[in-house]
Amino acid sequence: MGRKPNEGGGGRWSPSIVLLFVAFVSCFLVYTGISVAFRRGSSAAYYETSPEETAAIAVAGEEEDAEEERGECCRGVENLELWGAAVKWGTDFKFNTSRECCKACRDMCRGGDGPCLCNSWVFCGDRERCKEKFGECWLKKQKDALFPDLQESGEKVIWTSGLIFGKGEGIIGIETEYGTLHVKLFSECAPRSVAYIVALMESRHCAGCQFYRAEGRGHSWDDEGNHIMNAPLGPPYGLIQGTLEAEGVPFKSMPVEACPTIRRGSVAWIGSGPEFFVSLANHQEWRRSYTVFGSVLPEDMHIAEKIAHFPAKADVWNNVNVSVLEKPVHLKVKRISRSSGDLNLNGNVDSHSRRS
Repeated sequence: MGRKPNEGGGGRWSPSIVLLFVAFVSCFLVYTGISVAFRRGSSAAYYETSPEETAAIAVAGEEEDAEEERGECCRGVENLELWGAAVKWGTDFKFNTSRECCKACRDMCRGGDGPCLCNSWVFCGDRERCKEKFGECWLKKQKDALFPDLQESGEKVIWTSGLIFGKGEGIIGIETEYGTLHVKLFSECAPRSVAYIVALMESRHCAGCQFYRAEGRGHSWDDEGNHIMNAPLGPPYGLIQGTLEAEGVPFKSMPVEACPTIRRGSVAWIGSGPEFFVSLANHQEWRRSYTVFGSVLPEDMHIAEKIAHFPAKADVWNNVNVSVLEKPVHLKVKRISRSSGDLNLNGNVDSHSRRS
């Protein structure tokens, strides 16, 4: 990817370098909410893990790695408890891992065009701290999955929570003067990254956010983003690169989340952010290198392609040849809603109507 010579150690990295050392940070979700409901008690008995359960958890870990390589994830955020109407009571619904709880919710959100019966889950997976609540899996239905009801967060919270975005949900817009890139966020793969994007969206401005580097696919990839046999892998690298750091929204280095294969349309952090890129090509050679937190809808990729061909000048970042836009493209992040099944391109949602 290349790093600007005037940037510090948290700058822009080349896609060929695998991210080996990224500091994991604590949950920094900035949602606010007050709940007046209370949780039902539990009568579950404490029990030790059997050899069979231990083996099952190990197998589940291997399956999870394979699924995340394909972009099929089931991740949540620790020390976070989401509220909401329960569709499955955890006192009577238990698993050994948060992934199983997540998948149970996801299985209730595969009704084609129909609404998701479950769009959030809450799991207690620490035996010592959860005690009789260990294994409880609460499946819930949020009024707005992008802005869920928060019960509590912080180190004292014993719960892990996650979100499921169904068809037409979890879509945000990266708006530029040349058009809006509609991006489906991957809450199941990169929940902490999605939390930051939502916080950025709520700030209602993105001063300083911009695309500043742009490279077409050249003669290395075809129109579908597939690599052409015997062609070089770059430069150019087939991407547009920018930053998603705005004034007034504190940015903490992102933890590594799911790093599936980069495909055409993938939206991913560079290093630990806030630098990011939109890929115009399939980059199998960047395997497991970047946290992918969303994907541009196919019908909007022509906007990214257009930006990639704006006037640019050659530069060298960290010994990588790059193309820097002569005029950066400013952007802002906004909420996108669906009305009667269609994308509402004027999708800014008022903070009061969101909770109604």
